[in-house]
Amino acid sequence: MLANDTLLRALRREPTPHVPVWLMRQAGRYLPEYTALRARAGSFMALATDPSLAAEVTLQPLARFPLDAAILFSDILTVPDAMGLGLSFAEGEGPRFARRTDDERSINALTVPDPARLRYVFDAVREIKRALAGRVPLIGFAGSPFTLACYMIEGRGSADFAKVRRMAFARPELLERLVGVNADAVAQYLQEQVRAGADALMLFDTWGGLLSPSAYRRFSLAPMRTILARMPPGVPTIVFTKGAAASLPAIVDSGAACVGLDWTADLSAARRQFGERVAFQGNLDPLALLTDAASIERAAVELVAAAGPAPGYVFNVGHGIVPATPPDNVAALVQAVHAASHRGRRPTADAAAGEAVEVDEGG
Repeated sequence: MLANDTLLRALRREPTPHVPVWLMRQAGRYLPEYTALRARAGSFMALATDPSLAAEVTLQPLARFPLDAAILFSDILTVPDAMGLGLSFAEGEGPRFARRTDDERSINALTVPDPARLRYVFDAVREIKRALAGRVPLIGFAGSPFTLACYMIEGRGSADFAKVRRMAFARPELLERLVGVNADAVAQYLQEQVRAGADALMLFDTWGGLLSPSAYRRFSLAPMRTILARMPPGVPTIVFTKGAAASLPAIVDSGAACVGLDWTADLSAARRQFGERVAFQGNLDPLALLTDAASIERAAVELVAAAGPAPGYVFNVGHGIVPATPPDNVAALVQAVHAASHRGRRPTADAAAGEAVEVDEGG
């Protein structure tokens, strides 16, 4: 039993007393307490692989803001690291792999990792759940098979992942083999997170939007569909592909309970067209949080209005919070979302029977 299950109800497209809000990268570098803890840990990897420290980071934003969910503090590249690729983070340069999977030999040698190599993640989930004590749900997550493949092939981040896209044309069967192994690994990884206590799951497909629509369906969406089909019944799932608004009808059919939108997508149109089939999450431009409280409130109110009063909406940013974000601006955002959505909803008498029913009051 959760004291606040608003997020889970929204993901199931059930009525809620207010729009739930959580934020991608809500635990991270914009918080001074995170910076202090990372300095004490010595490195990002030391922080992420220590279950107690990962739990502490996960809980930091909930100590500041009345968020409706916690999200596991980890990294999308833990799975390929467990495959033996040697993940590290250079200060100011992002992730790197010591070994790449960019040819037939290395890709054919890949196997699904032993879950024991990721035990630190599952231990962190258990520790976070104990610390939350039923306050809010915990979101587990993984990187999408294609997004993982981008880093595995290039060995590091890239603006355009040109080598990956060339492989999609020149050696499509090789890329398909790679994302297939990744799909099996991610499915197992997420299943273990649920066993450890995760209440909902999210797939981050950061780089799928670089592909053409047909390549996106083949190399990104198809393996995500495979993963979603293998998730435990009753656990809501969210899929977020940055830059893939053109593929929205196909994403809606992926099997996810909720579709995350980046800030370039039209939330109102998506809700009108597909709101009776899936929930939607999003989609404030994260740079709005670099402005001021009045501007943030206006943007929040506009998005809540665009989403409309029907069930099945989760407020979020359209990509992760940027490091320069003032924490006070995040506080202003959360307060504005809750206030704006409360104004447009009130429980009817049916609430006495345990069912919150939304009434459109024009908000």
